[in-house]
Amino acid sequence: MSRKDKRHRSDSPPEELVRIRTPNRGDGEMFGIIIQMLGFDRVRVRCEDGEIRIGRIPGRMKKRVWMRVGDTVVIIPWDFQTDEKCDVVYRYRGNELDWLDKRGLLKMF
Repeated sequence: MSRKDKRHRSDSPPEELVRIRTPNRGDGEMFGIIIQMLGFDRVRVRCEDGEIRIGRIPGRMKKRVWMRVGDTVVIIPWDFQTDEKCDVVYRYRGNELDWLDKRGLLKMF
């Protein structure tokens, strides 16, 4: 058997350690779903606690992370106007949503 054959032959792929961000409940973070795009880096979000808030997309995410209606995000309600406004902190991708759903961390609300 040549060296080339040995390199490409593998019985099982190595298992990767998966790290997916979850909401830090101690800091007040929670899941949310984008229900409407408002423009000017604002979105309307249905939050895990049943409230509908206006979320602000921070500058570090504006051009790098594209958001659409139906995306699941992590939000932090503001210290003041807690029932009205929030900051969007993170957007989940499809494979991350599957992982959260398998673990039972994602409650559909």
